[in-house]
Amino acid sequence: MNTIVQNSLVFTAVALAIWFLLHKFGVFPKRKKASTKACGNDGCGC
Repeated sequence: MNTIVQNSLVFTAVALAIWFLLHKFGVFPKRKKASTKACGNDGCGC
């Protein structure tokens, strides 16, 4: 029973580490944030 828990914790930690590294180095596309500085109706952000 302890080996099952230990292996699942190790695989979870490895998966989180890989996800963090891929996210940090920009492999995943970044979300576009809504511009709060829009001056008109066209959303130019001037």
